[in-house]
Order: sequence, then C-alpha cells, then structure tokens
Amino acid sequence: MLKPRIIPCLLIKDGGLVKTVNFSHPKYVGDPINVVKILNEKEVDELILLDISCSAFDKSINFKLIQNIASECRMPLCYGGGVSTVDDVSRLIEIGVEKVAINSAIFSDSDLLMNASSVVGSQSIVAIIDVKYLNGDYIVFKHNGLINTGFKLKEHIQYVLNQGIGELVINSIDRDGTLEGFDFKLVEIVKTLINIPLTIVGGASSHENIKMIFDQFGLIGAGVGSLFVFKGKFKAVLVNYPTGLEKKIILDKTLIDGK
Repeated sequence: MLKPRIIPCLLIKDGGLVKTVNFSHPKYVGDPINVVKILNEKEVDELILLDISCSAFDKSINFKLIQNIASECRMPLCYGGGVSTVDDVSRLIEIGVEKVAINSAIFSDSDLLMNASSVVGSQSIVAIIDVKYLNGDYIVFKHNGLINTGFKLKEHIQYVLNQGIGELVINSIDRDGTLEGFDFKLVEIVKTLINIPLTIVGGASSHENIKMIFDQFGLIGAGVGSLFVFKGKFKAVLVNYPTGLEKKIILDKTLIDGK
C-alpha cells in the first residue's frame, strides 16, 4: 500500500555528495557511501540520488559508484543523472537501482520513457522535471537548470504521462537549498493533473513543513535535501532524518484521514 514518504534527496558531483542553492554553488557535504550507511541506520523510506555531473557536463554515468552505493543501500533507491538510453536503464536496474529517473534525455529522445517502461516496467521509470516560475507560469528547464526548454509545466507533464511513466518528481529550482518551505501552489497544480505517485523536491524547511504538505495533499513524497544534511544557522554538515516518534507526529493526520 502506498504511503506518504519522507525521502532524502542527495546530489553527486564528481563522485562526492554536494548540496546546491537554486541549482548553483555546490557545497561538498561528504562521501556518498558513508552518508548512505548513516541513512540505513535511520531507516529512511526511500533515497533519491541525482548525479549533477552528467547531463549538463556531458559525462557518463559512474556505474561503479552507483553499484557500490546500491550494494550498501537498505532502502529503495532512485537514481538519476546522465540516463540517455534504454541500455543505461537496464544496467542500472541490474546493479540494484529500483527506480531510474530520466530528465534531460526526454528532450533528445522522444520515445525513451516509453521504450524504457516497456523493458523494465513503468513502476521503475520516473520522470523528473526541473521547474522555475517565470512571467506568471512554471517553465521546464533541463541540464541542471542551465537551459530553458520553453515548455510550460502543464504541457510537459501531459507529455511524460502519455509515455507511461510510473512516477513523477517535480524539482523546484526556485526553492532548491533555500529552506524556505515547499511550493504549495506548485504541488496543487501538479496534483490536479496526475494520478500516479508524485514527489516534490525543493525548499523543505522543517518537520512541520513536511507535515503541512502531507496534511494538505495526503499521498505524496516529500523530497528533502538541505534540511537532512545541515544543522544550525551556520549550516554545519550533520546527516539527519526524523526519529520514529518524530515521523509518527509528521504522518499523524495523514494516517487518521486515511488519504
């Protein structure tokens, strides 16, 4: 049974974990294997791992690193970054990745999502969409937010849905790393367009902010970056995740309402 999920969203750049603000100024936060080991102990719901070195800088997927991470990972793992062919998808699934997220390659291969879904199953294919609010509308970007595709969010969502994906991840460039809270307007728009699992990433500011998005939208994934790797006003690196009691409090209304 699908439940609301609290999902750390980690970024890899040149083999190390980093955290960005508005998709810029990556700050090193640690070794990915060590961080995954810490998250294992905290019994997280799921992990999203995105390699920002790949598509924007034309680098290949580091399959060896991803295999090492997957072998350590005790939670479902979703990987994205540089995925451009069905062979990439198949190989990632073979080395232990449960879900493969595809973003920039959607614009260069119009059939990639559909072909990948037919090979590994739609439940393993995630479309990830990076958006920025411009001139009164949400616009889709690619290559780590460097290139404006010119597509509006609603039309792009309809396109990826028609490709038979199993899940959608929406990543807010405006909120990334800001700790200013999720973009509730963005989530409301997306929720009216889809009937598949949705994860929203960007801006999570507190456990209460996560609770608010679950209370308002029920079944949703809350993708969290800075909040789970930094502590305090000086943003010291400290990998964290809600305890069992904290998680119960966050999920309480959702569980009672049965959404």
